Amino acid sequence: MKVIGLTGNIGCGKSTVAAMLREHGAATIDADAVAREIRHNDADARAAIVRRFGTYDASQLAQVVFADADALRDLERILHPRVRGAIRARLAELDEGGVEVAVVEVIKLIESPLADACDQIWVVRCDEADAIRRLAESRGMDEETARRRLANQSSQDAKIAAADVVIDGSAAMDETRRQVEIALAALRASG
Repeated sequence: MKVIGLTGNIGCGKSTVAAMLREHGAATIDADAVAREIRHNDADARAAIVRRFGTYDASQLAQVVFADADALRDLERILHPRVRGAIRARLAELDEGGVEVAVVEVIKLIESPLADACDQIWVVRCDEADAIRRLAESRGMDEETARRRLANQSSQDAKIAAADVVIDGSAAMDETRRQVEIALAALRASG
């Protein structure tokens, strides 16, 4: 099984690219969805979050952690090891099930040990103005909130420097799809 690590900053189009890959038969794992599952279903994680933050409500947590870098690091210390373990287990299941291509969608992939589980790192990049507009449209964020979220992520340049493939999320949808199809065909042809 080939594993694509799909990353890029918030609002750049990772989920759109993941959907395109699913259309071409790839299995996808969204780290944010895994984190939500853990936050709700893992009693130990939930207890640790409540001890540290007084709540495990997603919107309340977001307000705290995206305004305080120490709080964000604390939340990541609680969740990330569990998320990585769950993703590795899902990858093993997919491999045993004969899946040809799996995609792991993770914002902080480059900084994570999960990068080692990937055959290729794909970065979806976009113009900051596009990311801010998309966050306003899809998540109702105001510009200040969107900029704060972007500031809490590693730079787009750092992600691109670590990439095997860069997909332009600011391009027209047909062009983005063409880039995905070319990169996926090359990965499949690589044996």
